[in-house]
Amino acid sequence: MISKVTFRSLLAVPATSPRFLEKAAQAPADAIFIDLEDAVIAPLKEGARGDAIKAINELDWGRRVVAVRVNGFGTPWGCRDILDVVEACARLDYILLPKCESAADVRAVEVMIASAEAAAPRERKVGIMGLIETPSGVANVEAIAGSGGRLGALVFGGGDYQLDLGSFQRAVGAPSADYVVLTDDDGRGGRERHWNDLWHFATARIANACRAFGLLPIDGPFSVIRDADGLRAAARRAAALGYEGKMAIHPSQIDTIHEVLTPSADQIAWARELIDAMEVAAREGRGAVKDKNGDMIDLMHVKLANKLLERVARIRSVS
Repeated sequence: MISKVTFRSLLAVPATSPRFLEKAAQAPADAIFIDLEDAVIAPLKEGARGDAIKAINELDWGRRVVAVRVNGFGTPWGCRDILDVVEACARLDYILLPKCESAADVRAVEVMIASAEAAAPRERKVGIMGLIETPSGVANVEAIAGSGGRLGALVFGGGDYQLDLGSFQRAVGAPSADYVVLTDDDGRGGRERHWNDLWHFATARIANACRAFGLLPIDGPFSVIRDADGLRAAARRAAALGYEGKMAIHPSQIDTIHEVLTPSADQIAWARELIDAMEVAAREGRGAVKDKNGDMIDLMHVKLANKLLERVARIRSVS
């Protein structure tokens, strides 16, 4: 059974950079994924696998969740990545599967993980995170999320997704100036532009599928590293949709992601005050009361408050 934890930040690190790997092991990210796929050119793939194994086994990762993004099934390296890394690394937590497009993909990885675990028995069971980064993956996301077993999280991969859509955006995870609507003429020749979120369809569907089947939803990267305000806005949109975590492609993004995806002191205080107020109301035989601001609260709000405090406890368990 794969235990449920919270990843506020999932930091990408190329397997071929010992310096970056050492820094990642000391970074404040909740989770790290060592990349054997997009960050590694073909001639270095075999060596990168060995680099990832060495880093996992020799560096002190503390309480951080450690994953490896393997190469895809359609490559010469994908299956061997899974077998070798799982068998060699007792510290490994997750395999991050790129271009996860069906429940069959998840089950195939489960078979390979089970085989590697049988060859090298371990206490720490390896889970699966599926990268939903193609139109096929989005179209099948409910079936993927419902495949059960070792699957613990789904991660949105906006880069490959927009590539397959044919939407040629330079910035991944950022809004597009082209994805707008114009208001009607106001009679004075003026029309306003209203921006929309071109990622909304995919991200909302992935988040909903995760919540329907008890998985952790992780939003994809924001590629404009210098734009902290844009990253903050993207993380807030993700949080509003129900995401608990977001991929980081640079350590400088971690603090902003944590700022947004950690319940604030005001939210925690509100939750505790609400629970106390409803306990008083229950002793008085009332199921709904006004809070100190004059807003009506009832049992639904108690559930919301408890869920927020549960998330805080999970965050503290990994941070």
